[in-house]
Amino acid sequence: MTELSPIPQRESARPAAARGPYDGAFDIVCVGAGAGGLATALFSRWRGNSVLILEKAPEVGGTTRKAAFWYWVPNNQAMRDKGMEDPREDCLRYMARLSRPECYDPADPHLGMPAWEYAMFEAIYDNAATATELLKDKGALDYRHCDFVPDYWAELPEDKAPTGRVLVPVDARDTMSDGGLRAVESMSRAAVEAGVDIRTGHRVQRVIRNLAGDVVGVEASAGNGTARRFHARKAVVFCTGGFTHNVEIRKNFLNVPIYGGCAAKTNEGDFIPIAGQLGAQLRNMNYAWMCPVVLEKAIAGDPTLIGTFSPSGDSMIYVSKQGHRVANEKLAYNEMAQKFYEWSPTAGEYPNLVLIAVWDQRSQDHCASDEYGRFIVPPGVDDAHVIKGETLGALTQAIGERLARYEAETGGIRLSADFESNLTAAIARFNGFAETGKDLDYRRGERQVEQLFNGPVAEEPSAPNATMYPISADGPYYAALLSGGTLDTKGGPKAAPTGKILDDTNTPITGLYGVGNCVASASARAYWAGGATLGPILAFAYLAANEADREPPKLTN
Repeated sequence: MTELSPIPQRESARPAAARGPYDGAFDIVCVGAGAGGLATALFSRWRGNSVLILEKAPEVGGTTRKAAFWYWVPNNQAMRDKGMEDPREDCLRYMARLSRPECYDPADPHLGMPAWEYAMFEAIYDNAATATELLKDKGALDYRHCDFVPDYWAELPEDKAPTGRVLVPVDARDTMSDGGLRAVESMSRAAVEAGVDIRTGHRVQRVIRNLAGDVVGVEASAGNGTARRFHARKAVVFCTGGFTHNVEIRKNFLNVPIYGGCAAKTNEGDFIPIAGQLGAQLRNMNYAWMCPVVLEKAIAGDPTLIGTFSPSGDSMIYVSKQGHRVANEKLAYNEMAQKFYEWSPTAGEYPNLVLIAVWDQRSQDHCASDEYGRFIVPPGVDDAHVIKGETLGALTQAIGERLARYEAETGGIRLSADFESNLTAAIARFNGFAETGKDLDYRRGERQVEQLFNGPVAEEPSAPNATMYPISADGPYYAALLSGGTLDTKGGPKAAPTGKILDDTNTPITGLYGVGNCVASASARAYWAGGATLGPILAFAYLAANEADREPPKLTN
């Protein structure tokens, strides 16, 4: 691997002319070295193509390095080996029902979906398992089957295979939290062994077009202002992630006020202006893969930020700035994130933009973990975000002081004057639910996914519902400020299932492909299951590599 740093700044995205010297020629040029780029490069190389990967960060992996790397693969080989049935039409119904429930029609040939989105669903079902097995058989990404992991909406009647679709890298730890690191290690090692040329510290600024309008290469900035040009004889495939860390694009396209997210800091939407210069159409720019995040880390742009996938703590609740409990704290992360952005038409504000997690010493002692972005952390782990108080009164004062630090970023959010009394009442009501095991307000712990993401708890029998335990009448107490953030965004140029980027007439832009979160996701508002980003990415990487392999060589004039 060739490495140059620091990361160059973005320049004009206008395409460059083909005439001129080149610093190398390859059949396929992949832009981005996360899961999408590595998989596309591997599939392309195994078809006999020479392949170059250009990554703008100093290291490979992108957001994948931070992921658990569950990957959702319908009708995977491990399911079939165990006799677990996953019928195609039922899986498509599940995907369609959640993606656009307002359009869903089970009697329609496309289930009420636009033809493009339905075709993308078909491509996922038909190709994710094939891609997965090829990566495994070639030694690039072996897996173990997580047959106990449920889909996030396993109770829906459309989901006829509610468990069994999730895989994880074979050498990930038992908690599966380091799967991304293991995947990056194995896939990048396989790419190097296969002869893929990987160059970090190269930020692609624009594509190169010949006189016929074909994309025939890229221009990249490397360290010390060095400009590099690379010829792609067949195709350029962008795999550069979403626009989580491009504040301008984020604020103008996402329909909620997000402070940031846990994608790699290099996910700045680079492909959007580059493809836009070529006439690509955009889709689903208002959607994102979402999760709760620790407010302070998001505002600070902390590169180590990980979304709160698993909100640990049985004796723990979320309350609003008024001190009221407002949500089922154990909801799957994408769904919980929506709660922060409920709009009050009478108050003219987002009343839950910042929620406050409150827990007691029991949860601190038994539910702490440094995995999955949990806010209850053990001794020795950075706990600067944790607010402490010996009594609820002291905790209330400390929360108010912490919120005051961020008034400029939150629109002046403060605790209400009756916060402490409301919090006391909220705890008392929650404790009653915990004693009976029935949450009459928000039904906490009734769905499979809520039990899965409950996190560690005390070993002794706790309560009728493992997700709830009465909060202690005595301190100390703890709190953390939470808001909604993105794992990454879902919008971008529209791509065909083969990865070809489409212009405003749905005509492919010759030689230009996209895979992953840099292109539009047909999942729209849905988050089907853990790994519903990565499983489809592997399927589309496989399809893009196969289609790009068939491209005729292109001239640089």
